[in-house]
Amino acid sequence: MKNLLKYVLVLILFYSITSLKAEEDIGIEEKLDSTIPLDLVFTDSDGEKVLLKDLVNKPTIIDFVYYHCPGICTPIMEEVANVVNKSDLLPGEDYTILSISMDENETAVMAEKKKRSIIEIIERDVPDSSWRFLTGDKNNIKHLADSLGYKFKRVGEEFIHSGALIFVDEKGKICRYLVPGYSERKGFGILPFDFKMAVLETAQGKSTPLIAKVMQFCFTFDPKGKSYVFNFTKISGAVILLLAAVFVIYISVKPKKEKSKTKVL
Repeated sequence: MKNLLKYVLVLILFYSITSLKAEEDIGIEEKLDSTIPLDLVFTDSDGEKVLLKDLVNKPTIIDFVYYHCPGICTPIMEEVANVVNKSDLLPGEDYTILSISMDENETAVMAEKKKRSIIEIIERDVPDSSWRFLTGDKNNIKHLADSLGYKFKRVGEEFIHSGALIFVDEKGKICRYLVPGYSERKGFGILPFDFKMAVLETAQGKSTPLIAKVMQFCFTFDPKGKSYVFNFTKISGAVILLLAAVFVIYISVKPKKEKSKTKVL
């Protein structure tokens, strides 16, 4: 029995190490106060070549997506559009949004189609230039993603990636990372207050760290209540795993102590 439990513990540790290693190539590595390369060229939804420095002339929100994504890309873009509706800041005046495809095979036609579907959600008149949908070649995409600390991985025709809004100021300095909250029932949610503060602080050139990872682990955003709720399922699972590990260690050490006492007697 003891050997079996030891074996289970080894498997748990191995799985944890393997999972952490796999996640090294996916996710976000904060690079606050770093500057992105503004000399990169992309293609907009009209098929025109555009220089990044001509687009980043005010607080700019960069959202890495791909337009045929079957997962989180479209829901996050739709939530950004909803936040644009709720915020009193004006797109095109106070900030610009750049959705950039991480798939070098996507075209301007695909970008235009996605743009039309997302812009339809916005209930206010916004300049066409306030939200750009871009595509690019592999080198420029990777160069920009690396400079932002955004890591993704291609698996066949799809990508494994995280969802985040990255705020840079007019000089291209990285000021803020905003990760949308998620609820299994409600989907993705972004607090209008968080969005507004990120834009205003970026306009001032202030850099603010990503919300503490422990908070992201322990709490889930509830869009309906516009608040973060304690994630009981996730925390209880972690506690059970920890207790199991402690129990295995305890029964592995206890017999040794008992044998030591027997020898002394």
